Amino acid sequence: MEKTGALAALAALAQDTRLDVFRRLVQAGPDGLPAGEIAALQGLPAATLSFHLNQLKQAGLVTCRREGRSLIYAAGYPTMNALLAYLTENCCAGTSPARPPLCAPAASPETIPPQPRV
Repeated sequence: MEKTGALAALAALAQDTRLDVFRRLVQAGPDGLPAGEIAALQGLPAATLSFHLNQLKQAGLVTCRREGRSLIYAAGYPTMNALLAYLTENCCAGTSPARPPLCAPAASPETIPPQPRV
């Protein structure tokens, strides 16, 4: 992925509603969801959802296909994976025993110690 593609994807995701919609589509898997179902699940008017889906689609983060009268939207996994690879391609470069790497595999919820209540 080039820097301009990464910037476009990050800009598309840097909005509350679009991030929520994208995460919903990632959860739905490669089969995606009909636009009407996304609108109902997210509590969005059709016009608002259409605007946000278009922004995600222009960034390559969402795909769209027609099934009968329905538009089915799905997460653009190739773009998502390319963005993750771009963001982490230089992770831990130049680390030494004196300077441990900053990036490490994500901890699972079971391995995260509980936080004290304040």
